[in-house]
Amino acid sequence: MSEAFANIYTDNDYYSLPENVRAELIDGQIYYMEAPSRIHQEILVFLFKKIADYIEQKRGNCKVYPAPFAVQLFEDNDRNVVEPDISIICDQNKLTDRGCTGAPDWIIEIISPSTSSHDYIRKLNLYAAAGVKEYWITNPINQSVYVYFLEKDRFKTVAYTFQDKIKVNIYHDLWIDFAELAL
Repeated sequence: MSEAFANIYTDNDYYSLPENVRAELIDGQIYYMEAPSRIHQEILVFLFKKIADYIEQKRGNCKVYPAPFAVQLFEDNDRNVVEPDISIICDQNKLTDRGCTGAPDWIIEIISPSTSSHDYIRKLNLYAAAGVKEYWITNPINQSVYVYFLEKDRFKTVAYTFQDKIKVNIYHDLWIDFAELAL
């Protein structure tokens, strides 16, 4: 991600970007995103399929969306629109024609070298402030998964590897076995 402008921008500027431009608006700054790698996409498809299959099997009311999917984290703040790699929203009232307004219940980011500082620092703090219940940072380079689960107003953190079976905290019976991910 690279910083695009020094001015303060809003969601109107974000939604005015050309359709083929991938970017996020964080604290009034627009950050352009590179095209994802093949490994990134394999991880995204693996996780999306596991989550979507679980929700369908349980006949759950949550919805799962892969990027690009716009998430305006705060209803009263027009300076933050992100595009998480995977967003799980259980409150259907948050869904709009443009994406989601309000905090998703669970967000997964798959990092690349150019986005790591955003995912580990900027977005972590932003997601905690917005009330995202669970946030996973998946790192294909060192094959790690950091699971952040919101307890009161702070994230509790647990580190895993791609050899682990990871419990999803927002569900009582969903585990994702990263050992099944054949990279």
